[in-house]
Amino acid sequence: MDAFSSKDMALRAQKKILSTMASKSSVQMFIDDTTSEILDELYRISKEFTGNKTEAQKVIKNLIKIAVKIGVLFRNNRFSTEELGVAQDFKKKLHQGAMTAISFYEVDFTFDRAVMEELLTSCRDLLLKLVNNHLTTKSHGRINHVFNHYSDPELLTKLYDPSGPFRPNLTKVCKGLNKLVEDGTI
Repeated sequence: MDAFSSKDMALRAQKKILSTMASKSSVQMFIDDTTSEILDELYRISKEFTGNKTEAQKVIKNLIKIAVKIGVLFRNNRFSTEELGVAQDFKKKLHQGAMTAISFYEVDFTFDRAVMEELLTSCRDLLLKLVNNHLTTKSHGRINHVFNHYSDPELLTKLYDPSGPFRPNLTKVCKGLNKLVEDGTI
C-alpha cells in the first residue's frame, strides 16, 4: 500500500512556505504586536552585541521560523499526548523564564547569570524534545542557534547591567513580557 497522504503533503508544504516567508510583514499574520515589539528589541540587542546586522537578522529569522513551524504543527494536531505534555512543560518553563527575566530587571543587582542560562538551556532542551519527530536537523540547528545566542554569558551580563547600554532595550523587552504574562500568552 502506498504511504501517500495529502494531509501530510499539505503540512510539509505549509512548513516549507512559512520557512521561506519569515519577513516582518508576513509574520504579523502569526505573531501579535507585543511579541513583534519584543522581537524588534531582541534584534537591536543582538545587532549591538554582535556588531553584525546579518547575524542579528539570522537569529531573529530563525526564532520566527521555529515559532511559526511549531504553531503549524500544533494547529494541525501533529503532537502526540506525550508531546503535548512536553509542550506544557515548555510553556511552564518559558513562563518561569519570563518571570525571572522581569524580576532580574525590576530589582537591580539581583541578576544571576547561572539561573538565566539554566532556564534558557532547559527551554531549549524541552523544545528540541517537542519537535524531535517533526522538524528537520536544520530546524534543530535553528533552535540551538537562537538559544545559544541569547544564553551567551557575556550578552546576559551586559543586558542586565543596570547602567549598561542595553537598559532601554531590556526595559521594552520586560514591558512586553509583562503584557504577555498578564494576557496569559506565556
